[in-house]
Amino acid sequence: MPSSSSSHVVIFPFMAQGHTLPLLDLSKALSHQQIKVTVITTPSNANSMAKYVTNHPDINLHEIPFPTIDGLPKGCENTSQLPSMEFLLPFLQATKELQKPFEQVLETMIKSNTPPLCVISDFFLGWSLASCQALGVPRLAFHGMGVLSMAISKSSWVHAPQIDSLSMFDPVDLPGMRLPFTLTKADLPAETVNSSNHDDPMSKFIGEVGEDDAKSWGIIVNSFKELEENHIPSFESFYMNGAKAWCLGPLFLYDEMEGLEKSINQSQISSMSTQWLDEQITPDSVIYVSFGTQAAVSDSQLDEVAFGLEESGFPFLWVVRSKSWSLPGGVEEKIKGRGLIVKEWVDQRQILSHRATGGFLSHCGWNSVLESVAAGVPILAWPMMAEQSLNAKLIVDGLGAGTSIKKVQNQGSEILVSRQAISEGVKELMGGQKGRSARERAEPLGRVARRAVQKDGSSHDTLSKLIDQLRRC
Repeated sequence: MPSSSSSHVVIFPFMAQGHTLPLLDLSKALSHQQIKVTVITTPSNANSMAKYVTNHPDINLHEIPFPTIDGLPKGCENTSQLPSMEFLLPFLQATKELQKPFEQVLETMIKSNTPPLCVISDFFLGWSLASCQALGVPRLAFHGMGVLSMAISKSSWVHAPQIDSLSMFDPVDLPGMRLPFTLTKADLPAETVNSSNHDDPMSKFIGEVGEDDAKSWGIIVNSFKELEENHIPSFESFYMNGAKAWCLGPLFLYDEMEGLEKSINQSQISSMSTQWLDEQITPDSVIYVSFGTQAAVSDSQLDEVAFGLEESGFPFLWVVRSKSWSLPGGVEEKIKGRGLIVKEWVDQRQILSHRATGGFLSHCGWNSVLESVAAGVPILAWPMMAEQSLNAKLIVDGLGAGTSIKKVQNQGSEILVSRQAISEGVKELMGGQKGRSARERAEPLGRVARRAVQKDGSSHDTLSKLIDQLRRC
């Protein structure tokens, strides 16, 4: 068991950017509380993580080798390196091979009389629970999702047989849950919808790690009480041992408080995108467009986005992940001076906090939602996968801090969001009454988010209580 004087925590992220970065932010928050942190990861991931923790001597990266297994291309140590999401399940299965080296790291710490207060490991690394239990170390799970999305996912998993009988757009009633919006089967993550299909390998894997999750000592949540407090009791009810959900977010704000004012700190490195934003004279005039790091967006859909942004008439900054796509003919000349398309990495938090940014066309991944909320920027929601539809529902219908892309059109076998829907969505968010209302809701949410991580704020206090409770274990 950890000694009462222990000031050391082990963090084990899943190897995907959206899962890793919040836990690196948590590592920094813990180091600010004089807690030493060991982040366990694989060599390739350690290389990319190093730049995030360079100025934090209390954070140590400990490498363990990533296994080589059949069905997974050699050298893939992060989901961003997978040729397609068809390789996700083999990748998830491969992480089970990390159990033995993970246990060896913990055993070494315990033998050297430096046992950790706890292990914080990703939901997908459910096998880490058995290792922690065997060695007497509390395991806290991290999902990378918000409270409400997790509660809905767990409840719909439990009630899958009833949900199975519904059509995709029938309303879903989840016993014991009071939702701030109407939920349909179409809003649920695919793994949840398929959960009663015992032959589905992904659903089987999710079921296994879900059982480990339910037995964990606690849950780390990248959210803040003021945003989702009403849903915490229903979420905690799915844990067998009375585990508590510790809302510590937005985690990135602990390390970047100065960067979330509506201006750019001139001492920061200026990139092409921030230089372009600096040239935009009117505050809140630019819509920022990004669809995250996981969703595959086809070239034909990217064409529709390009035409839609051009037709909207509003300035835009668009981050495109595709290396092969190029602008359709004639569009480049039309958007000259009004639109910037970048294909390299950008500092999304810095862009959202810039005075010129007035809206965010987003896939509604939870990290992006939190970053937009913290910057007080309303969202034009375009969910694409996983629990993103639930996040979109929360931000648009629950909080009123965004609007939605409305229409779809069929083009052959592919379902595309049309340029007209994109143009109309941008116009409404950036210049319509619904957009003004969303901005009026988003801005005070940003103030509350920033206050949560400051001294005496809800998340700051919760982090202190978590450390105290772990020290008493």
